[in-house]
Amino acid sequence: MTHDQLLVDVKDGVATLTLNRPERKNALDLPMRDGLDDAIRRIRRDRDIRAVILRGEGDNFCSGGDVRGMSPRSAEEGRNRIDDLHPFVSALVDLDRPVIAAVDGVAYGAGFSLALAADFVIATPRARFCMPFIKIGLVPDCGAFYTLPRVVGLSRAKDLVFTAREIGADEAQRMGAVFEIQSPERLCARAVQIAQSLARAPSTAFGLSKRALNMSLGSDLRTLLEIESVAQGIACSTEAHRDAVQRFMEKLPAHFQWAAE
Repeated sequence: MTHDQLLVDVKDGVATLTLNRPERKNALDLPMRDGLDDAIRRIRRDRDIRAVILRGEGDNFCSGGDVRGMSPRSAEEGRNRIDDLHPFVSALVDLDRPVIAAVDGVAYGAGFSLALAADFVIATPRARFCMPFIKIGLVPDCGAFYTLPRVVGLSRAKDLVFTAREIGADEAQRMGAVFEIQSPERLCARAVQIAQSLARAPSTAFGLSKRALNMSLGSDLRTLLEIESVAQGIACSTEAHRDAVQRFMEKLPAHFQWAAE
């Protein structure tokens, strides 16, 4: 399936979304944004899709917003442009299925933000991450004010936003923004391996856990204990839980096994 600048491939329950403007380092333009929005909406409705991979065509993930398409505008126009992004960003961050970003080359600006919206970021040694917004008189977007401090901590988030410096895969991993570093040749295969592994996780338990974790830093203990109780009550009633208990009692291997290398 295609949608202008976005390629969508679904195989064995895993949807791979490929940003497809390699000549512009997969810069995010309006058709690509609309394609992502449409793809995430479709995925939310399709329960047969159990995991998502985000990647860029060619040697780069995403160089951010297409600066050539930007022009000085009024505050209202600027706000409307960003407001149009928010439904897609919210849908991606809150998606109740695992999302893996496979990052090669640049992940700049909105590209960095897009990677941060994933649950796991797999990067190559040549991956480069940057929040360059301040260099062009803008602020981080695509949800980075939410995701970046949660992933790397407030102090490091200020470092990356205020200095607009580029970091490599090793430093990004030390900060917690990168889960694994893989060779360019191994990147996509490892992303698929992780996605297929997580696709076998009990979907209800995964979705409930992800939602609670996303709420955790903005909630107090009492609220999270209530969320825990409600979520566990739902999870206990699922067929996946009953089957897992039965397999445990019969000393059979669990259906879900992490894809360790």
